[in-house]
Amino acid sequence: MILVRNIFQLKFGKAREAKELWKEGKMLISSVNNKPYRVLFDLTGDSYTMVLEFTFESLAHFENAASKDMGSIEWKNWYAKFVPLCRSGRREIFSIHEESQA
Repeated sequence: MILVRNIFQLKFGKAREAKELWKEGKMLISSVNNKPYRVLFDLTGDSYTMVLEFTFESLAHFENAASKDMGSIEWKNWYAKFVPLCRSGRREIFSIHEESQA
């Protein structure tokens, strides 16, 4: 199992717009419709940080979902609206070694 964390450093004052735009964007990602995910916004640390976290069975499953979802014209159009809200972004991918269900 892997965790994919997409971290976006938003421009000053753009968090509210990003939250609203995500409501539209999440409808375009098939992974969101059948898997748990998390959307996080900073409380401390770097201001205006937005994190999208997804889990996948394997790196191959992630790559398949990414090419399917991010390859669509609908996603590309949505992403073109999201990018101007960002200063930077990065992706972290972790292997989940252990997870508590408690």
